[in-house]
Amino acid sequence: MTTPPTARRPLVRPAILAIDGYVPGEQPQGGKWIKLNTNENPYPPSPAVGRALAATASGRTLAKYPDPMATAFRRRAAEVLGVDPEWILCGNGSDDILTILVRTFVGEGECLRMPYPSYILYRTLAGIQGARCDEVAYRPDWTLGDEFAAAADDLRLAIIANPNSPSGTVLPPERLADLAGRLDCAVVVDEAYGDFAETNCLSLVKANPRIIVTRSFSKSYALAGLRFGFAVAQPAIIEQMLKVKDSYNCDALSIAAATAAIDDQAWLAENRSKIIATRTRLTDAMRRLGFTVQPSQANFVWCTHPDRPHRPFYEALKAQGILVRFMNYAGWGDGLRITVGTDEEIDAFLTVMKTL
Repeated sequence: MTTPPTARRPLVRPAILAIDGYVPGEQPQGGKWIKLNTNENPYPPSPAVGRALAATASGRTLAKYPDPMATAFRRRAAEVLGVDPEWILCGNGSDDILTILVRTFVGEGECLRMPYPSYILYRTLAGIQGARCDEVAYRPDWTLGDEFAAAADDLRLAIIANPNSPSGTVLPPERLADLAGRLDCAVVVDEAYGDFAETNCLSLVKANPRIIVTRSFSKSYALAGLRFGFAVAQPAIIEQMLKVKDSYNCDALSIAAATAAIDDQAWLAENRSKIIATRTRLTDAMRRLGFTVQPSQANFVWCTHPDRPHRPFYEALKAQGILVRFMNYAGWGDGLRITVGTDEEIDAFLTVMKTL
């Protein structure tokens, strides 16, 4: 006798049924939009990327499996970053790297710690593992107190976005080193926006075997559409992460493009300068319009208004073809996260804002 369908247990794991999936920013597929909502780089990537893609797509390269270790990239990145290639693991965007890290360190019923508000994907990744997410609130000035380093028997991983999203603020390397020294678990410093900041935490990886830095090519290298990221960690950690990653998690095109991109440090320096200059202009303009703007070290700014609701700004801008990110954090409040676009895009955005 078969069991009636209504009496069967759910097909999907309870942990998956219990979580809300991560929702990316709007990606309209038609029409003309000024996109200032998902922190993409507004400029084309290095010309070297196009040449590398064309060379890789010719011949029989795409008929073969890619290098599972992305050796060419690891060698060139090691030279740029001042580490050995064995300290680098590549992934299909830094989100893939974060997934590998959570799967490597956090088991079912264990704990991942993150600041709040921050990148909500961390919470989602913990939920997928059936793990608990311990969110420690930032102080009003976007610093972290010592409570972030509080002991917990089930704590297996802490992740700190630096620069943080949505605030764009940065914790100094010495503060992160202090927190990591107090924590009895692996500590990930997510530097997706690190190339726009004044400091980074690569030196901490050499000093502390439990610290891991992750980077993305989506922001500073203008390769969001290609998907490539990497982690820097001591070889003993990389060895364990290799057991978790997909066999061929980076394709031949992304490896070639990322290698060409990181090789062109002159392009990166020029692009960084342009975005920082526009970021400064955007920050000053929004403050003159009455907004409180955090001192960002990313390629976006976080804006709040003391006495005007934020959603109507978002809706009015969208009605005129300009997308920004309206974000609302329970227990914290809401605001507008605005990507640094080209000067022309920011001019158009500010023209509309002045009418609102």
